[in-house]
Amino acid sequence: MKFATAPPKVSACAVSDCAYNINGCRAFAVSVNTAAECSTYIPRDEKVSSPKVNAQVGACQRATCVHNMDLECTAKNVSFDRSDGKAECLSFSQR
Repeated sequence: MKFATAPPKVSACAVSDCAYNINGCRAFAVSVNTAAECSTYIPRDEKVSSPKVNAQVGACQRATCVHNMDLECTAKNVSFDRSDGKAECLSFSQR
């Protein structure tokens, strides 16, 4: 059984209208919802003023993903892209 020992890093995010995206994700941690979308995504022109951080994935509600173990992500890296106005998790893979 594979368990998460450290949260995976957000390696890329192409959702440029998110308040946390300034040439990459600047959220300290993101969560993934049951639709495999970033629930931390906030569409906004004004960007956050936080310094560059290595964003990571906290909780993941998509229990049917091969990387999900006890609602934690075990993927090595996670990336997001725009899909139908949402920030879709590109690392999602159905069990």
